[in-house]
Amino acid sequence: MSDYRIETKCVQGGYTPGNGEPRQIPIVQSTTFKYDTGEDMGKLFDLEASGYFYTRLQNPTNDYVAAKIAALEGGTAAMLTSSGQAANFFAMFNLASCGDHMVASSSIYGGTFNLISVTMAKMGIETTFVSPDCTDEELNAAFRPNTKLVFGETIANPALTVLDIEQFAKAAHAHGVPLIIDNTFATPVNCRPFEWGADIVTHSTTKYMDGHGVGVGGAIVDSGKFDWMAHADKFPGLCTPDESYHGITYAEKFGMAGAFITKCTAQLMRDFGSIQSPQNAFYLNLGLESLHVRMARHCENGQAVAEFLQQHPKVSHVSYCGLPGDKYHERAKKYLPNGSCGVVSFELKGGREAASVFMNSLRLAAIETHVADARTCCLNPASTTHRQMTDEQLKAAGVPAGLVRMSCGLESADDLIADIAQALEKV
Repeated sequence: MSDYRIETKCVQGGYTPGNGEPRQIPIVQSTTFKYDTGEDMGKLFDLEASGYFYTRLQNPTNDYVAAKIAALEGGTAAMLTSSGQAANFFAMFNLASCGDHMVASSSIYGGTFNLISVTMAKMGIETTFVSPDCTDEELNAAFRPNTKLVFGETIANPALTVLDIEQFAKAAHAHGVPLIIDNTFATPVNCRPFEWGADIVTHSTTKYMDGHGVGVGGAIVDSGKFDWMAHADKFPGLCTPDESYHGITYAEKFGMAGAFITKCTAQLMRDFGSIQSPQNAFYLNLGLESLHVRMARHCENGQAVAEFLQQHPKVSHVSYCGLPGDKYHERAKKYLPNGSCGVVSFELKGGREAASVFMNSLRLAAIETHVADARTCCLNPASTTHRQMTDEQLKAAGVPAGLVRMSCGLESADDLIADIAQALEKV
């Protein structure tokens, strides 16, 4: 599959049926797997053989879909998780532990900000947040001797800032650590962060990859390019023996291509159990088969809605990198030449109250704590996904209190604009 274009990989990647086998990925809805001898199963527990023994760690259905996502991103290994939050936590916690430090963009999804700034802080992992528009000097000043990773989002949710991936990758590598990029909004159809220097990519597969609002899930993909052993002092979990697996050193046994995902599965999935259900993985694969077609329509609708809002007298500001003059338009031409996503963020004159009247007046678009669906939806982040943040934190994240995030679905752009127009008349 490596020689095929991404459209073909969306449809056929990850699974090739043999003679007489199911044409569609089979749902292996089983908690356990049978073996003839205890010795056979023991080899699995020692990581001496490949296979399955308990779905809390791995499942064939999940692995087929993970392989497709790895192919789409151009990675060497991948795994599915129960949610995007689990994917981000696993990716970071696989490298950082108590006493360690991380660097992260301040413009990220509110749930991820809370995960990093509150929950992981309670675990003894400190984080320095930097502006996505920081200078090289400001970015490099954020690193410490105990920094283990850098984290950012290709397109931030909901501020829609576009990260300079090359800048952040260069700084991360100069300090001997990997760059983790959440590529949920762009998807590998519109951006492949590995090609710009990122080392690990995460996804909330709940969003565009699923695309139909039927299954919560996440994914982690490893580029296979970061040399863990070259920085062995920073990553003892990967570069020193794991006594819980009879002294295996992941970076030595599985190499650059497989060490990160193997450790993440063998340790974190084993202990936390945040596996994606095989049924949800099956739904996810159905979404992936049309991802390349749907993303083009999402971007088309997002562009049309953004252009309409930009000209409306009751709208004070529109954030959409497809608009000429947008703060991130030039950067988007580099990283997102084929379009960004269907999400448009805008601020109404009148602030939070005006946003509430507008959303309550919509007929076609639904108010949901969701995004990147086939159906158009919207919300006021300050009152929902980002409500745990202070006004100062909201401002730093590029999410003013009156901001409306609208996720343009696959409906007619004319119908969406008409619905928005009639709702704005009520403001």
